[in-house]
Order: sequence, then C-alpha cells, then structure tokens
Amino acid sequence: MLILVTLCWGVSYYLMDISLVDMDPFTLNAHRFLGAFFIALAISWNKIKTVNKITLKYSVLVGVALVFVYIGATFGVKNTSLSNSGFLCAMTVVFTPLISRLFLKKKQDKKVVSAVLMCFAGIALLTLKDDFSINMDNLKGDILCLMCAFAYAIDLLLTEKAVSHEEVDAYQLGVFQLGVTGVFNLVLAFVTEQPHFPTSPEIWGAVLFLAIFCTGVAFVIQPVAQQYTTAAHTGVIFALEPVFAAIVAVIFAHEVLSPKSYFGAVLMVASVFIMEIDFSMLNKKLRHTEG
Repeated sequence: MLILVTLCWGVSYYLMDISLVDMDPFTLNAHRFLGAFFIALAISWNKIKTVNKITLKYSVLVGVALVFVYIGATFGVKNTSLSNSGFLCAMTVVFTPLISRLFLKKKQDKKVVSAVLMCFAGIALLTLKDDFSINMDNLKGDILCLMCAFAYAIDLLLTEKAVSHEEVDAYQLGVFQLGVTGVFNLVLAFVTEQPHFPTSPEIWGAVLFLAIFCTGVAFVIQPVAQQYTTAAHTGVIFALEPVFAAIVAVIFAHEVLSPKSYFGAVLMVASVFIMEIDFSMLNKKLRHTEG
C-alpha cells in the first residue's frame, strides 16, 4: 500500500510542475485537498459520519503539518528542478529518526549518524554546481523542499501517535486531514492569490489525478498502513519516491542529471538502507546459512 502511495507521489512532482503553469501554489493545493476530501466524503459518508473528537483533534494537527509540507513541496517545485525536489523532499527519511531522538527521546544508533552524514554529502553533490559553489538559481527551491521533508517527518510522527490510540479511526483521520489541509490552503489562496479553476483539459487532468490518486488515495492509505508499521519504516518506503520522481523527470520532462548529481542521489538512497537494515540480524542469518 505504501509503495503505491510512493509511486503516486513520484508522479506528482511532474503533475505539479504542469499545473503551476496555470495556477498559483495555494490555489493548486486547495483544489487537490478539497477535491480529494469531497470525493472521499461522498463515497464513504456512512464510515466517517461517526467521527469522534479525538480523531478530529489529530486530523487538525496532521492537517496543519500537511499545510507546511505542501508549502515546501509546491513552492519548492516552482523554484528548483524536478530531480532536486524529488530527492530533497525525501529527506524525511533522515529527519524522522532525528526528531524521534531529539524530542521523543527515542534512542538512535550510530548508523543514523552515518546515514545523516551520507545524506548531507548527497545533498551537496545533488544541489551544488560542478565547482561546488552554491547554485543560487535553485537555492530557494532547495530550501523549501527541505522544509517539506522536515514538516513531513512531523506529520509521520503525529500520525504514528494518533493511530496508536484506540479511539482514533485511521480511515477517518485520513479523510478529515484532507479537509483541514484544503481549508487552510483555500484561505491562503484568497489572501495571497487569485483562485480560479483549471483553464485547459490538460491542467484539469493533472489536477484531478493529483486530487484523486496523489492526495485522496495516498493520504487515506497512509494512516491505515501506519497501524502496522513505524514512522521510521514508513519513511524508508517513502525513500523510493525520489527514484520514481527522477524516472518521471527523465521520461516526461527530459531532465538530465550530471554524473556528480547521480552520485549524490545514490548516496542519499544508500544512506536510507544503511540506516534501516539490521546488520546484526543479517550477520546472524548469514552465519546460520553457512552453518
């Protein structure tokens, strides 16, 4: 289920890039989240009409976190390359265990430190110019994408805490967080932009796909799936997102990464697996097999 979510998000960077030609970021996000919310409301009213206060409370908290996620993601895509945005937004996988350690006092082993160092090296290779000077053209977008990753780590941890409560219905949480995020984005759109509907069939198609699959299906599946895994492991699966994003960017947007950038991307993905693989268990299994 989570790999399906990741595939949808990998495609979403390209679709956001198309949609942002026609509409501003808050307007696009309002369409995405409110569209997904009303579709979910229509097809599952009997399941969500019994929502309780605790589920609504966590829906608001997670929804607010998602507002910052999508401020970072949407404005980031607008100000950097598709490839950079895909990889940098996936830094959630590193931020999640770090936040757990610093604020929730969950112990992290030395692998996390190694993974973080590898990831920062990967970011440098991916985002700096060939002479390792700062690419000022993309700097704003890169920083916003990192903000997206940090906010999404908060989102994952809040969701993990929410679904651990017996009173919280994971499906209802997934639906109502869409409505909260959509309302916030709609307010911001009216304050800072001139909201309007898509102006062409191509943009309508992109926005509908974003609303239904990349938002509705994805954010309803996530809390349901997180009942059966941890925030850190969810982040590992989501590390596949930049791989899908890069494939889409190369095929449809015809972007080309330099060898240095490819190496940086490989470092980032490798850091994810180094951080999460249980090497002691792996060594035990190997010794058992050899025996």
